[in-house]
Amino acid sequence: MKTKVFLSVAIILIALLLSAGCVGSTDTVDTEPSAEGSYRTVVDSRGVAVQVPVHIERVVTVSDGMIEGTMTYLGVEETIVGVGSSCIQRIFHYEFPTIHGESYWYRDGMNPVTYLNPWIIDIPRVAESGAALNYESLVTLDPDVVILRVGSCTVRHISDESVTKTIHTIESLGIPLIVIYGPPAYTDPDLTKMTDEILIIGEVFGKKDEASTLAAYLEDQVSFIYERTKDIPMEERPRVLVLGLSPRARDAGGAGQVFGLDTIESYFIEEIAHAKNAYRQDGYFKTVSAEHILSIDPDVIVLCTASGYHPPSELYTAPYYQNLQELTAVKNQRVVAWPWTPCNCAKRIEYPIDVMIIAKAAYPDLFADIELSEWLLDFYKNVYDVDHQTAIGLRSAQWMDWAVDDCPSCG
Repeated sequence: MKTKVFLSVAIILIALLLSAGCVGSTDTVDTEPSAEGSYRTVVDSRGVAVQVPVHIERVVTVSDGMIEGTMTYLGVEETIVGVGSSCIQRIFHYEFPTIHGESYWYRDGMNPVTYLNPWIIDIPRVAESGAALNYESLVTLDPDVVILRVGSCTVRHISDESVTKTIHTIESLGIPLIVIYGPPAYTDPDLTKMTDEILIIGEVFGKKDEASTLAAYLEDQVSFIYERTKDIPMEERPRVLVLGLSPRARDAGGAGQVFGLDTIESYFIEEIAHAKNAYRQDGYFKTVSAEHILSIDPDVIVLCTASGYHPPSELYTAPYYQNLQELTAVKNQRVVAWPWTPCNCAKRIEYPIDVMIIAKAAYPDLFADIELSEWLLDFYKNVYDVDHQTAIGLRSAQWMDWAVDDCPSCG
């Protein structure tokens, strides 16, 4: 049994040792099962074998919805006793002006995990983007296991010294730690790596078969897009730009943020939907100027969450984007928005929605048979095993009611 007082003191000592560089990696882990059979061994994304209890009752997560969403699918979400992201504990509202002196508003947006598990808003938060993990709070929660996703907004890059220290400190406290890598952790992200994340989470809870079913369903949702588009000649493929209308980008003198060829966003565009990424450089959330965007002049623009939600009407009518009205995509009204994804640092199990939106925007005739508003409801029902009304609620929570004629969540 853990001795919390001892651990609280240990936190301080370990932090001092880490700051002095005296604590080495704990990657060498005893992979032998316990004699009592009360533990199972799980190999995480690092390749580290971690022993976790067979019966898990208390979990702390550090992710922006990927881990929590998968746990919800697996039916083990109620074991979460602490989280490491503020974005799954908030309800969001946005408003922006038009050149006509009016305003558009969006209300009650949230992560699907939050909509399905509203109690998660009130449980302790041990970390968030821009703030170090509170180890004393973590110890107080007495978790059986911590599951941490590198690539989330709280722990973005495995190469960051702060992330390495966070991992080593948790391990030094004697708490089993499972680390999974989100797409930004790779230079060549693809679906297999997201599937691996889901399977690792499934193994933690002894639900690998259920996790495999989820991963296969998600892959099936995009595989038919691949099949429909794979033979489109290269010269006929439209150029698609994923654009974040981030106010931070405007504050920095830019017009928005874009995603390069080494991102999962580009993989969705080029390898699944068989269009072309209009931005031909590398990098996530690269701030670019209005002149740069005008020089790219994409055929299709997909707006993503970027320091806020951004519907097409913002690009069409906001006074600060009138300098982009000559874009081909704007003039042809070929601008669409991805679902509201708070803390949009890495994709989650809703990723097929993003791919479907790209496909329908790039090839509207080819996907004319897909009624997006209904497809979304089926997706939510199948992933989260919810009824029709709850699926409608999830669609509204992600501000995807633009796919419905009468948008109930925007005005």
